[in-house]
Amino acid sequence: MTSRRPCLAWLSPFVLLTMLACRSERSPASTPPAATPVFGFDVVQSWPHDPNAYTQGLVYRDGRLFEGTGLNGQSSLREVELETGAVLRRHVLERQYFGEGITLFKGRLYQLTWRSHVGFIYDATTLQQVGRFEYPTEGWGLTDDGTSLIMSDGSSTLRFLDPATLAVQRSIRVTDNGREISQLNELEFIKGELYANVYMENDIARINPATGKVTGWISLSGLLPPQDRTGTEDVLNGIAYDAARDRLLVTGKRWPRLFHIRLVPR
Repeated sequence: MTSRRPCLAWLSPFVLLTMLACRSERSPASTPPAATPVFGFDVVQSWPHDPNAYTQGLVYRDGRLFEGTGLNGQSSLREVELETGAVLRRHVLERQYFGEGITLFKGRLYQLTWRSHVGFIYDATTLQQVGRFEYPTEGWGLTDDGTSLIMSDGSSTLRFLDPATLAVQRSIRVTDNGREISQLNELEFIKGELYANVYMENDIARINPATGKVTGWISLSGLLPPQDRTGTEDVLNGIAYDAARDRLLVTGKRWPRLFHIRLVPR
C-alpha cells in the first residue's frame, strides 16, 4: 500500500532546516476575547410613573427627581415626586422641539432636542429657561462627570463638552471587544462609569469613559411585569442614580412604573 505520508528523504538539509524554522515562527492560535460580564437585576422597590411620559432623560440629585420627555407637542422638562409620580412643576417645550436627554450641572439643567440642533439651559430651582446652545449632530442622551457634559447622538460616539462654552473637548468611540456599539441613548455617570441605554434594546452598557470600552452589560428583560403592561408602553429608557443612598433608578418610555434595581452577576 502506498504511504500517504510525504517523503522528505530527498530534501536537502538546508531545505529541511528552513521548513522547521518557518514552522517554529508561526504564532500560536489567538485566544478569543473574554466575554464581557453580564448582570441581571433584583427589583428593590418601584413607584408610580406617568404612563404618558415619553421618557428621554432622568436625573436624581439631592432628593429631587427631574425628567425630560419627548415627542413634538408633548416635550417637557419636569420635576417629579418619586414616591407618587406626581409632576410638581413643568416647563413645556414649543411644539417644534422634540425633547431628549437632560443633566443637572451646578444648579443648571441642560436639555437636548432631537433634530433641531439646539439645547436649552434652565434654572434647576424654578425650571425657567436661562440659556440655549447649539450643536451640529442629533441630540439623544446627556449626563455629566462633574467636569464635562457628556452627550450621545445615536451613534457609537460620545462627546465631552465644556459646560461653559459647550465646545467639544474630546470624544470616544464605544466598543465591546472591538465591535462598535451604536444607538447609545440615555446616559448616566455612576461611580466612574458611563451607563447607556441602547435604543430598542433591554440592555444598558457600562462604559469606561477614558477608553470607550464596554466593561459590562445590564440585561433588563422582563423588568416591566405583564400585569403592568397596557400595550401603550414603549422601550426601556431612563437611568438615574441616587448617590446619597446608592440607588439605581430606571424606567421606560410611557412605563407606568419606575424601579429601584440592584445588579446581580449572571
